[in-house]
This record gives sequence, structure tokens and C-alpha cells, in this order.
Amino acid sequence: MSKKDLKEYIHHLTKEQLQDQIIDLYTRFKDVKEFYDFAFNPKENKLMEECKFKISKEYFPVNGRKAKMRRSVAQSYIRHFKRLGVDSSLIADIMLYNIEVAQTYTTEQFIKQESFYKSMLKSFQEAVKYIRDNSLDNEFKARLNKIVDESIDQNWMNSKGFMMAYK
Repeated sequence: MSKKDLKEYIHHLTKEQLQDQIIDLYTRFKDVKEFYDFAFNPKENKLMEECKFKISKEYFPVNGRKAKMRRSVAQSYIRHFKRLGVDSSLIADIMLYNIEVAQTYTTEQFIKQESFYKSMLKSFQEAVKYIRDNSLDNEFKARLNKIVDESIDQNWMNSKGFMMAYK
């Protein structure tokens, strides 16, 4: 169904029928419920705390298990926050937080998998692009520089890539 067809369909519904359909969507689909819950009561701080906790748990598990270091955890939160319409500076904060936690982890634990460093560089490149696209350069300049400097200080195999990404 195209948007045009949907608009035409909605136009022919009564107010009560439309309300019933929205309530039905709200009860059936988790994404719709989350969208409306967020739209009417945006608890961004709570979402950010939960997200940061889960990202940090990837590198520093609370139960003593082995760190999983999955980039996908942060990426799924970022996609989710974009769909919800979370403020762009908060999304940028999460993008950088993921890299910062990974760098904190690598100060304590050497990682030899090249894929880890490639993944972090890709995250950094995406963060730089997102920050520039949303005109947040001034707000995040210090953190971006710190990430670049940290990649150099820790002798990351792709530290030049970090420098190039933030030129």
C-alpha cells in the first residue's frame, strides 16, 4: 500500500474508527507503543542511562563474565533512538560514548583482532558524519579530538584512520 492509498483510506474513516485502529496498533505492536509512549512522555534521560549501562556492560560485565564487545548493541540503540526522534545531540553522545568505553577497555586489555579496530573506526566515521550533518561540531569537538588522541596514545593499528576521519 502506498502513502497515497493509506491517506485515502484514512480519509474515509470516521474519527471513532481511526481512534480504534490507533489503539489496536498501540496494543498489538511494541514499536507503535514505544513511539507513542516516547512522543507523549519523552524520558530521554532514562533511555540514555539504560543505553549507556548496556553499552558499558558489553565491555565491563557486572557478573564477572567475559566481555562481549559487540558494536551491534550500540548500533541498535542508535537506530532505535533515530526512529523515536530522540534529540540529535543525545544520539551523537551515545555514538561517542560507545567508542570511549571501548577505548577505556583497551587501556586495560589488549585486543589483537583487527576487526575490533575496524569496527571502532567505522563507528567513529559514522559519528563524525552524523555530528557534521546535524551541525553539532562545536558541542562535540573536544570529545572527538580526545578519541583521536587516545587512538594514537594506545597505538591503535588504524589511528591514522581516526585522524583522517576527523580532518
